[in-house]
Amino acid sequence: MDHAPTLRIDRLSGLLLLVLAALWGSTFLFAEIALTELSPMQVTLHRVVIAALALWLVLRLRGVRVPLSPRLWGAYLVMGALNNALPFTLIFWGQTHIESGLAAILNASTGVLGAVVAGLLLRDERLSWSKLVGAALGLAGVAVVIGPDRLTTLDPRNLGQGAVLLAALSYSLASVWAKLRLSGQPPLLNAFGMLAGSAAIMLPLVIWQEGLPGLHHSARVWAALLGLSLLATALAFILYFAILARAGAANLMLVTLLIPPFAIVFGRIFLGEQLPAGVYLGLGIIAAGLVVTDGRLLARLRRRPPAKSKTPQVP
Repeated sequence: MDHAPTLRIDRLSGLLLLVLAALWGSTFLFAEIALTELSPMQVTLHRVVIAALALWLVLRLRGVRVPLSPRLWGAYLVMGALNNALPFTLIFWGQTHIESGLAAILNASTGVLGAVVAGLLLRDERLSWSKLVGAALGLAGVAVVIGPDRLTTLDPRNLGQGAVLLAALSYSLASVWAKLRLSGQPPLLNAFGMLAGSAAIMLPLVIWQEGLPGLHHSARVWAALLGLSLLATALAFILYFAILARAGAANLMLVTLLIPPFAIVFGRIFLGEQLPAGVYLGLGIIAAGLVVTDGRLLARLRRRPPAKSKTPQVP
């Protein structure tokens, strides 16, 4: 008999959730440093190539065989485009115009967007009132973050914020694609496949647009690239699936709420970023939208089973 997911998780799972949130929150800091010398597309290319190599090594050590099915690799190419190549590049480009903490806050809208997109595109994902209300709150929070007085203007900062929101939409579509085309495959193999697929997409694009990527970066930028690839991507995926096995997909929704605070703290400490007070109000409204979308807290208060939750995507 299936039981509805609860808010209770054991201490180790809770600690792992905090570590995962810190790793994904560090994405925006590492990217900000790498962008001082590299273009957004180059940062994406370095990230997916290094992370794919790291996960390939993990698969080899675990004895997992990489299949050669053209149909499966076609699915990985699409997944790599939707979950890595496009959103990574959009977020990194957005960070050339906005603060890293602000990018993390806007990226948190993935949780509410994902629930609505899944409800519209998947037959087994019911588009409930809680998801619609959560989406409305999420959009209201985004509007507060951007600033009501800036919603009717078009400038680089607004374009940067819009790019991050488009990345959140791309993550939502990737979640649907994964459920339709990649169910049944080992999770870590799927992570490697989409990273390899995105690397196959990004390499010719970078060469076409910017020429052969160089390797003569400063030690600081290389450290940021390795942190972005090995810690915030490869290790984060391994940790994500470990938590998934221990605590279940529903509890991973908590990561979406925890990423922005870590990103904001990292940006404040290491980059000296200061965000307007209204941004924090917007984050609170987005968080409320995620809570409503998740449904478990409201269900606990009402003493009835909650709606099914969606899992987050890597930033």
